[in-house]
Amino acid sequence: MTFLYQRLERLLDRGGVPEPDPEIPAELMGALTLPLQADAGQLAARRQELERLRGELSVYHRGSAPIGLTDTPLLNALGRLRGILEEIYGQRLTFVGEERQESGPFVHQRTERVAGQQTGMDADEVTGAASVLQEIGTVEQGGINIGMRARRIGSSPPS
Repeated sequence: MTFLYQRLERLLDRGGVPEPDPEIPAELMGALTLPLQADAGQLAARRQELERLRGELSVYHRGSAPIGLTDTPLLNALGRLRGILEEIYGQRLTFVGEERQESGPFVHQRTERVAGQQTGMDADEVTGAASVLQEIGTVEQGGINIGMRARRIGSSPPS
């Protein structure tokens, strides 16, 4: 709750300014790519929903309502918040005990037509679990679609 709510407040209060050193909880599985960089378009598109979620979750954050593992409205709000944060940051946020891919960068592109060049992910170094999912209708003649191009993928440097 705390980690997700802090991201929510920082996005809304600071307008998506990169977070170079957020406190990462030990319960987060995998490795996030830092700084946490918000996609400005996603943030603008989801701002109203984020404001609503801040309203719903503020009673828990202030301690006015107890946090319980059987509190369905709380769990639903946190699930929606996590999904939005993952889209805005382009990274999965996976906690210990969950049956899903570890935390780390991802790209999900939905494109009807590629006429030039489209690249899902291009990095000098990818640490942790990275993935690209592309849904493409047509790649025109001369068009290029690259899922991932990386100098290194993995969590430890080569020896």
